[in-house]
Amino acid sequence: MTATIQLISPVDGRIYAERQCADVAQIEQALAAAATAQAQWKRRPLSERAAFCSAAVDAMLAMKAEIVPELAWQMGRPVRYGAGELRGFEERARYMIGIAHDALTALEPTPIAGFRRQIKREPLGTVLVVAPWNYPYLTAVNTIIPALMAGNSVILKHASQTLLVGERFAEAMRRANLPEGLFQNLLLDHVSTGAVIASGRVQQVNFTGSVEAGKVMENAASAKFLGLGLELGGKDPAYVRADANLEHAVENLVDGSFFNSGQSCCAVERIYVDQKIYPEFVERFAELTRQYVLGNPLDEATTLGPLVTPGAAFFVRAQIAEAVAQGATALIDPQAFAADVPGSAYLAPQVLVDVTHQMSVMRDESFGPVVGIMPVNSDDEAIALMNDSEFGLSASIWTQDLAAAEHLGNEIETGTVFMNRCDYLDPALAWTGVKNSGRGVTLSRLGYDNLTRAKSFHLRHEI
Repeated sequence: MTATIQLISPVDGRIYAERQCADVAQIEQALAAAATAQAQWKRRPLSERAAFCSAAVDAMLAMKAEIVPELAWQMGRPVRYGAGELRGFEERARYMIGIAHDALTALEPTPIAGFRRQIKREPLGTVLVVAPWNYPYLTAVNTIIPALMAGNSVILKHASQTLLVGERFAEAMRRANLPEGLFQNLLLDHVSTGAVIASGRVQQVNFTGSVEAGKVMENAASAKFLGLGLELGGKDPAYVRADANLEHAVENLVDGSFFNSGQSCCAVERIYVDQKIYPEFVERFAELTRQYVLGNPLDEATTLGPLVTPGAAFFVRAQIAEAVAQGATALIDPQAFAADVPGSAYLAPQVLVDVTHQMSVMRDESFGPVVGIMPVNSDDEAIALMNDSEFGLSASIWTQDLAAAEHLGNEIETGTVFMNRCDYLDPALAWTGVKNSGRGVTLSRLGYDNLTRAKSFHLRHEI
């Protein structure tokens, strides 16, 4: 019997959608169709690929009115913020389309008489995109559009929590008249996903998710010489120096900690503040946090929606309780948020002080609306604490000293260094992580390197 997946909405705990997983025959048909379509697609001029991909972006944006409430029902983001994901989707897609010509142009070494030498960028074949639920359009588009632009076919396996997003991608491609089989959305369970990876029928896998799931992906791919891009967990730190613009730092770090209910790989999860400004920073931070409105994400007044599942909220509640039991102080009263009901997916934001690195909340990814804040006495102490983590996705420095930020950035073990901003992906810059935050690159022109292979031409035309 074919397995089914039920999408349980965090809004009210009811089944929002139910679909059948692809069976063995459907998977085989999809893999064969992808290979056939890609063989023709790679021969199309880049300008034609760009026209198709641009049309797909237009088609997706035309569905905004349906997509925004769907996002709220599927993963809990308030509708007032839903359109923001589509703006980011468009920014990344348009940028990657725009740089494709330069990124994919053949490299030519210094000329030698009688020879033509080039390094061309060849598509890999079929790219499997395994996308997460927390930013379901943004994370998927990082690979889908550049993979198609590079001449690959794409199979999308979206998270079961956002299975309708995969269907939206498929509809956008259909409306753009993409060649049949070139892009396919498959609803796969874990076993089938592993089988597709191990089949040898895909040449690149780009996965966004947990560290443990990333290890499973790597094991499945290990014997097949596949390309594997992994964006895994984060425990992203921020350092607020004494010379920071305090108002700007507080406003942006509160947002960086609690936007999307903290459910972001690059959310700010721990903050280190110079002792000189620590008391005022904490007071302002807590006061601004208390202004969130926790509630139904379909309500325009809501600024903080539920976590994706009651289980996710339970984990964060347990982290908070453990930290308090170990000596931390919680600055936010959950009872001030009527929607915060123990056992539900609705969880008030929390700010913890008197925290240490012996506490889970300062070590393990929370993926929820909680942040710990510690005072520091020097740049060196801040660097040591920021680097005291198994993760390294992004880190932010809040200062008015550009030279200091660059110097500190060189010492921080992370994929991206921000100054006076956080929780943002610039499509012109490589998105990458170190340590347990993953490997590989998406976005920027370097993102195309992971979606193509080098092919050298050494042609002697004078004998």
